[in-house]
Amino acid sequence: MNSTRMYKRHRFPPENIQYAVWLYHRFNLSHRDIEYLLAKRGVTTSYKAIRLWCNKFGPQYAQRLRRKHQGYGDTFFIDEVCVRIQGERLYLWRAVDQDGEVVDVFLQIRRDGEAAKRFFKRLLGKHGGEPRKIVTDKLRSYGVAHRELIPETIHDTTQYANNRCELSHEPTRVRERDMRKFKSMHQAQRFLGAHAAAM
Repeated sequence: MNSTRMYKRHRFPPENIQYAVWLYHRFNLSHRDIEYLLAKRGVTTSYKAIRLWCNKFGPQYAQRLRRKHQGYGDTFFIDEVCVRIQGERLYLWRAVDQDGEVVDVFLQIRRDGEAAKRFFKRLLGKHGGEPRKIVTDKLRSYGVAHRELIPETIHDTTQYANNRCELSHEPTRVRERDMRKFKSMHQAQRFLGAHAAAM
């Protein structure tokens, strides 16, 4: 991760930047918390610089981690929750495999059939093919995407079967509260993608 070109014009060593970005996305810490932790290690910087590092390098690190990933399981647990950004209702779609690994998170304006198909296409791309089984609630949009895109995949809508994915939303809820809500759709998607990769 310490390509020279990536860190051009940054006066701190790559390992310090990587450590700060990892702390932010892996633990429930603010930029000021990380400023303090770095100071304890003899690294003097500001929370504003740390915020810039997280915004710039977080998505790049997440992309590299995903490229190195060995693959997900054959069962996807899928769910969506409502989030409000600047007063607008949006839907955060999430999929985890049977081992609890986050396959993808995707913020969308709607939760209709087209939105479900868009999310399923992302999942198929990341999985490299159709999963053996998907587990969802009874939202009709999932049925539409299942029938049109992966009709051979088992689709389980049994009550409580999807608790694994519903519970995986909780860390996001905690971070959302501590960050005093997401400021924009772009900022939320950028953070959540890196946060999922670092978990």
